[in-house]
Amino acid sequence: METKSHINTILGSSDYLEFLRGKTATFLLSLSTTKTLEIEGITQAGIPGLIHLTPTLDSEFVCTGEVRCLEDLAETPKGVPTPALMTRAVHLLKPFSNLEILDLGMSKKPQLEYFKVHEFGLNPSEAINNGAKINALEVFQKGVEFGKTYECSDDYIILAESVPAGTTTAYATAQALGYDCIGKFSSSFKNSPDSIKEKTINEALENIKDEVDLFDKVSQVSDNMLIFNAGFVLGNSSLNTKLILAGGTQMAAVLLLANSIVNYMGGKLDSKNLALCTTKWVNEDENSDIKSLLEMVDFSINAYSANFDFSKSSHPALKLYDEGEAKEGVGAGGALCYGLINGLNDEQIIKQVEN
Repeated sequence: METKSHINTILGSSDYLEFLRGKTATFLLSLSTTKTLEIEGITQAGIPGLIHLTPTLDSEFVCTGEVRCLEDLAETPKGVPTPALMTRAVHLLKPFSNLEILDLGMSKKPQLEYFKVHEFGLNPSEAINNGAKINALEVFQKGVEFGKTYECSDDYIILAESVPAGTTTAYATAQALGYDCIGKFSSSFKNSPDSIKEKTINEALENIKDEVDLFDKVSQVSDNMLIFNAGFVLGNSSLNTKLILAGGTQMAAVLLLANSIVNYMGGKLDSKNLALCTTKWVNEDENSDIKSLLEMVDFSINAYSANFDFSKSSHPALKLYDEGEAKEGVGAGGALCYGLINGLNDEQIIKQVEN
């Protein structure tokens, strides 16, 4: 069967993706900024000194093929270009029917005219080592409401994210919720800055020792994307719309948070319409373990990785992905899985990225 070679099943059944072959998708890109990104050396997801603009630039590029708030595409100090390149390449070859933006607290609005930008009145969150100062219950409720009322005009939704330093806030959130997740979260670096991350997370966790309420904890150590999307997952579960979380360990943290909230509220999550899609680079990363994170939730989940890499590319910056830099983001894994089940192959995608 064709998808066996192109897509690896991490958990669940291959039937979920097979069912979506040839169907139409709405791509929702959720974007937020956490001032955690200002901690020296914690992330390389963007241009040094301007990393807070990465979500803005990613959304402009995925939608239009241009970055409008700056002259150059966001890339790391080592020259690794944004994963938005892969998402954009797939969109050009096999367009998503709809492409919409969720502004969950960006530092600068994207310059987009015709694209739907959903506003929720959220501001960038503070650095977690000083307390993120999020009203987590309010952000969660906004996510639930949006998930319940969003009218998808396509067969399914692909929900992606761009949050620099987001693996750090995801890691802190999962630890605050009591999950045994040490060493299981990925990083945008090939060699993760573990000492900086651990120091930041430990400082963040020390801030919450006196608080018992789940939402109080999350308010201190999380980011808007994680909390809103956990709400979106729960709100959407009351509808019959299939939802793919496009991302790596950050999207796994969304599911861990949703799981904790469901348990906290004494409910149950119907996950039959839910899946996660990521990249090969996350799935095969020796320094993280997305499968183990996904196995910590109390509901069943289908999860896949796109068996795509840049081994056939001659471009040195793209080869850095195969060496373990960047790995995922801006829905790259979900976009690649969408492209691969709809007839695209590695060569086509690579050629489009290189162009």
